[in-house]
Amino acid sequence: MTVILLRHGRSTSNTAGVLAGRSEGVDLDDRGREQAVGLIDRIGELPIRAVVCSPLLRCRRTVEPLAQALCLEPLIEDRLTEVDYGEWTGRKLGDLVGEPLWRVVQAHPSAAVFPGGEGLAQVQARAVSAVREHDRRLADGHGGDALWVACTHGDVIKAVIADAYGMHLDSFQRVNADPASVSVIRYTQLRPFVLHVNHTGARLSGALQAAPPPKSEPNADSQGDRPEGPQKDHGGMVPSGDAVVGGSTD
Repeated sequence: MTVILLRHGRSTSNTAGVLAGRSEGVDLDDRGREQAVGLIDRIGELPIRAVVCSPLLRCRRTVEPLAQALCLEPLIEDRLTEVDYGEWTGRKLGDLVGEPLWRVVQAHPSAAVFPGGEGLAQVQARAVSAVREHDRRLADGHGGDALWVACTHGDVIKAVIADAYGMHLDSFQRVNADPASVSVIRYTQLRPFVLHVNHTGARLSGALQAAPPPKSEPNADSQGDRPEGPQKDHGGMVPSGDAVVGGSTD
């Protein structure tokens, strides 16, 4: 099975530089709504069998146009919800940079537990479990070549990609997931293959054709386990959960 990890479109908290977390009522801004509609052209022509999303409003708004175009009913998955940032929820990123925990989140995120919230290791465990379970369930129903979408949040996507790469969670800050970006992972019986990370281009179909899923175990010279192209360096401005990542609002 192949999953398209979709980060929600730009939200009102993204532009405000606020760590929204699980705050109620955080919606897409005008740009985010444009990005949501744009998904129909970007990935709507692909043979998508299911759309799964976080229960938070900004994710549900993001997948609505795509799901309608595909005649699919989005499935809500609580394990794909945003990180519970606890007492950090709703605070400005500029204020959080001075917190001692901020350095832990940057350098040793597997040890980071947000005050009154959850730890990033917990986030990775629940999200990876959700993705793998949905992947197996859809494979049973649609066969091993089916494609599906999981719409969730920046730090959640980064944690899932780190797992797929076989990277320790402490390296997940090397991954980036911009608003409305898509990342693609193909799960096989032996291991996952990361096909794309942070794709923000026009259409994903051509990119998937350019990097077809591996049919067998790659040899030592294969690129199957590597992302296509260099990753962006945004200076570690995380957590990215509905905040401005590295100063970019796009």
